[in-house]
Amino acid sequence: MILLITYDLKVVRDYTPFYEALKSQGQWWHYITSTWLLDTLKTPDDILAAVRPHLSPQDFLFITEIGIRYQGLLPQEAWVWINMRLNAQTINPFLPFVPPNSLQQGK
Repeated sequence: MILLITYDLKVVRDYTPFYEALKSQGQWWHYITSTWLLDTLKTPDDILAAVRPHLSPQDFLFITEIGIRYQGLLPQEAWVWINMRLNAQTINPFLPFVPPNSLQQGK
């Protein structure tokens, strides 16, 4: 599954341990400031448990699974990364593969 992780870090400090904990949870892509995509078998609860020790009580964090409906304005390589992983997870053989080069502004 692909998880979307977004946050608002409120305290001025070194968050390197937080970023490293995120990176260690699966394959990731970091397109937008304060937002990561994570391809992992772990649940949002698992990710929260792994990164929470590296956050301050004042920080905000939101983790959710990306479903079949999504849209946005991202670079082509972002759509390739997303579509390759979501299509690889598709169990229904009747859902067509949409070639990444046919996506201009999303799916």
